[in-house]
Amino acid sequence: MKNDRSSIAFSGVRLSRTMMIMLGFLGIILAGALLLMLPFASRTGEETSFLGALFTSVSATCVTGLVVYDTWTHWTLFGQLVLLVQIQIGGLGFITIGSFAMMALGRRIGLKGRELIHESLNTLQLRGTVKLVHRIIIGTLCFEGIGAALLALRFAPEFGLLRGIYYGIFHAVSAFCNAGFDLMGAQEAYSSFTAYAGDPFVVFVLSALIIIGGIGFLVWEDLLLNRWHWRRYRLQTKIVLTATAALLVGGTLLFLLTERNGLFADMGAGERFLAAFFAAVTPRTAGFNTIDLAAMSSAGKVLTMLLMFVGGSPGSTAGGIKTTTLVVVLLHIRAYLLHERDCAVFRRRLEEDDVKRASVVIFINFSLALFAVMVLLTGQDLPLADVLLEAFSAIGTVGMSTGLTRELNALSRITIMILMFLGRVGSLSFAMSFTERRHTGEIRYPEEDIVVG
Repeated sequence: MKNDRSSIAFSGVRLSRTMMIMLGFLGIILAGALLLMLPFASRTGEETSFLGALFTSVSATCVTGLVVYDTWTHWTLFGQLVLLVQIQIGGLGFITIGSFAMMALGRRIGLKGRELIHESLNTLQLRGTVKLVHRIIIGTLCFEGIGAALLALRFAPEFGLLRGIYYGIFHAVSAFCNAGFDLMGAQEAYSSFTAYAGDPFVVFVLSALIIIGGIGFLVWEDLLLNRWHWRRYRLQTKIVLTATAALLVGGTLLFLLTERNGLFADMGAGERFLAAFFAAVTPRTAGFNTIDLAAMSSAGKVLTMLLMFVGGSPGSTAGGIKTTTLVVVLLHIRAYLLHERDCAVFRRRLEEDDVKRASVVIFINFSLALFAVMVLLTGQDLPLADVLLEAFSAIGTVGMSTGLTRELNALSRITIMILMFLGRVGSLSFAMSFTERRHTGEIRYPEEDIVVG
C-alpha cells in the first residue's frame, strides 16, 4: 500500500486509511474465530479452543492456508462455509466487496470511499477505482465459476454429484484467492492434492486459477483494455507478466533439477513435469501441494522458500514481497554494477522512491521472518529447515508446511499469526501507519561520506 498521510475521522478518533483497513481485517478475523468456536462448527460437537479457532480464522482471512486442524476432518459444513466466506473476503478485500455491495444497492461511492478503494487495491490513481471494483467482482465470479465447473466435472464422478459440485466451488475459490485450504482430508488428513500429482486436468485448472488470481487486478484491467497490444501495456503489466513467466519457467526447471534423484526419481516424464510445474506455481502463494514437502530435498526447500518470499503481484489475491519489488531491486543492482545513471526497464525510468520502497519491503519481511525463526526455535527442538519454511510460508501468506504448524506451542502460533496478518496487510504499510502523520522538517543536515561495503 502506498504511504498516505491523510486520515479519516471515526467516532471522534482520526484513523488513517491504512489503519481502517487493518482494523477491518481484525474485525473479520475475530468474528470468524467466534463462529468457528461454536460447537456445531466442529465435527466432534465440542467447542474449539479460542487459540485454535483464531489461528484458523487468521489463516483464512489472510488467505494463507497454514492449519492446526485438517479442514475436512475437523470442521463441519458450517465451519467450512465460514472459512470459505473468509477466504473470499480476504482474497478480494472487504473494501472491494463492501463497495460493490453499496453499488448494487444503488448507493453512491463518495470521495472517502474511493480513497479507501485506492488504498486497498494499490491502484496507481484515484480515477476509475469504482469501475475497477465492478470489473474485479465480475471477473472473479467468472474465473471462479469456470474453475468450479471444471473441477466439479472431475470431482463429481469420484465423490458424487452434490459433493463434487461443492468441492469444485470450494477449491476454485481457495485456488483463485491463493488461500491453500482444501477438503482432501476426506481421502487422507493433511494430504492436499497429493492424490492428483499425475492428473493434468486438476493440476492445470488449479494452476490457472492461482496464476490469474496472483497477477493482480490492475493487470487484468490492462489486458482487458489493450488485449494483445504489448506496447500499450502499463510498465507494471509488462514487469508482472515477464517476472511471472520467468519464475514459472525457471522454477519448473530448477525443481526438475533439484528433485531428479529425490522425489521425482520414480516418476515418469509426464508426472515429473506436472509435479515440478505445480511446485513452481503453488508457492506464489497458493499453498496447495501435490508432493510431500517434508520429503523434498534441502535444495528444493530453499527454492520453495525463495518463491514463497517473492509471492504474487501487487493488487492481487497473493502475498509475498511481490514480483515488482523483486524486479525493481534487481534492476537497481544491475544499474549500480554497470554504472548506469538511471534504473530503467522497457524504455521507462523508475522513480528513486520505488527503489527505496522495494529495498525496505524486502528488508522488513526478511527481518520479520528471521525474528520469527528465533522465536520458534526458543524452547523447542525443531528442525531448522522446517522452521525456516514455516516462517517464510507465513510472511508470504503461502500456507505450505512440512506439518510443523500442528507441533508449535502457543507463543509460536501467535508469532505465526502475526506474520500472516502482516503478510496480508503489508508489513511496510503497517509500520508506516504509525508514522504517516509526521512531516519532514525543513532542516537538512550536511552530507558526509562513509565507507559502505
